Amino acid sequence: MRCFPSLLALALAAAGAGPVLAASPASVLPVGTVQGSGGRSPYEGKPVTVEAMVTADMRDGLGGVFVQDAGDGDAATSDALFVRLPDGQQVQAGQWLRLRGTVQEQAAGKDGPSLTTLQADTVVALAARAAPAVTLIDDAPVSWEALEGMQVRITAPLTLAGQDGLQRFGKLTAAFGGRLWQPSEVAAAGSPEQAAAIADNARRRLRLDDASSQRDPGTVAYLPQAPLLRTGMQLREVQGIVDQRFDGDYRLQLTAPLTLDEVRRPPQAPTVPGGVRIAAFNLENYFNGDGKGGGYPTLRGAKTAEQQVAQQAKLVATIRGLGADVAALMELENDGYGPGSAIDQLVRALNQGHGRDGDWTFVDAGRGPGDNPIRVGIIYRSTKVRPLGKPAVLEREPFGERSRVPLAQAFRVGRSGKPFVVVANHFKSKGCSNASGADADQNDGQGCWNATRVASAKLLHQWLQGDPTRSGSRDAVLLGDFNAYAMEDPIRQLKADGWQDAFTLAGVERPYSYVYNGLSGRLDHALLSPGMAARLKGAAEWHINADEADEAGYQGRNVPGPWRSSDHDPLLLGFEP
Repeated sequence: MRCFPSLLALALAAAGAGPVLAASPASVLPVGTVQGSGGRSPYEGKPVTVEAMVTADMRDGLGGVFVQDAGDGDAATSDALFVRLPDGQQVQAGQWLRLRGTVQEQAAGKDGPSLTTLQADTVVALAARAAPAVTLIDDAPVSWEALEGMQVRITAPLTLAGQDGLQRFGKLTAAFGGRLWQPSEVAAAGSPEQAAAIADNARRRLRLDDASSQRDPGTVAYLPQAPLLRTGMQLREVQGIVDQRFDGDYRLQLTAPLTLDEVRRPPQAPTVPGGVRIAAFNLENYFNGDGKGGGYPTLRGAKTAEQQVAQQAKLVATIRGLGADVAALMELENDGYGPGSAIDQLVRALNQGHGRDGDWTFVDAGRGPGDNPIRVGIIYRSTKVRPLGKPAVLEREPFGERSRVPLAQAFRVGRSGKPFVVVANHFKSKGCSNASGADADQNDGQGCWNATRVASAKLLHQWLQGDPTRSGSRDAVLLGDFNAYAMEDPIRQLKADGWQDAFTLAGVERPYSYVYNGLSGRLDHALLSPGMAARLKGAAEWHINADEADEAGYQGRNVPGPWRSSDHDPLLLGFEP
């Protein structure tokens, strides 16, 4: 009797996968046996044969396919593999294959992690079988290694922790159980608590990826066009293949579009009680060319006059929205105080079209302060507060070439209000250019130039003890971008010297003003002298920037309103006058 092949066999043979064969159990290993329970396969460098179903074809983006078998009954071993196929091999998702090849470990980061890979040299199509089950996950697994290459669906909501890798690499940072926190925001450097925070982040973090190594992908298949994303939002029913590559972190190569919760932006600035309101805001390089509409591109900030107009509109919307009486500003162009200077143009824009409410003016320090391309500044509403005496600056190293020069100005509400001093600050950043010795990265989570920031904190405190504004007031607030998280040495130094955290005093739970690499924390602080602490009525952050995607800003889609007017969230404090 003559036997004819099945329609499935003919179809698979026509697709180039070869004839459908029966399994040869003696020569076939379970995928779990090939994977092993460790970080590297016990069969590394050896030939093996496995039988598994193609769960995802990612040759276009990652150069291979993922396959999975029915399992070996051992929860400590993964039942899936990444496979590189022979050139020209035709396969498709859902197809069962017998694969023979050599086991390799594909480097997935600089510290030794790897992705177990089968470099196949023989591929044979098999008769259809039941598809391997999708693993359901409701919490961060004890071991992602045991799921490497497998299909999973996460039934618990994930929190979007960061999106800085989306435009460049098509990836998001997500987390089980809420935001990921900068370890030095919640624990002192070198402490057991910091180590625990680092371990907790590593356990809860999961990268969501687009199954591609392409840079600047433009569109990302798992997201809608022009998606509205905010860090902190919930992602539901996330599904994909567990993978390990590029930076060593485990990631999910998504195989289904993300289900996004509705984005809820804070429509208005938070309100704080008190008769006088003081804000702090890093403007993210507000430069205005030659002050006459030309002179672009500048050293920093907007590259064209059109971009500068858009940037300014966002900054104006933010500052007006805060409803502050005094605002300490960072990252102003250091170009004087005359007509056409950056601070003059910003204040004129704030006042334009606001009649009697157009009462903003700026503190004129005469020059600088400092010689850095960017400087701090103070603006205020002249109908709400009035300055007492002249401004004071601290132009002594480490302020100047490194940390930006602080600016202090005393104020009073009306004629009978109790004086207070506002000090605008911007300490040296964490970047490592030219850092050496004690300023080099000590690998304690505080970055470079930490010694300089500590020295800046000490000198700032000493300076203020001498009443540099000659106002006679001991009530002062230190505001600005200290480039140090809440538990890092510079902030701890200021607290040891008696300065008190306004957000701690106000009972704000888990404040943050900055998101970097998927980690939330505070670089922006409000620290109060004891007298000013006694006058504090409330403190809040307006989360219009840190949670927003970069491309929502003026150099991207330019979403109307204050959204992504900077990379830092502004702070707002209320005090007794």
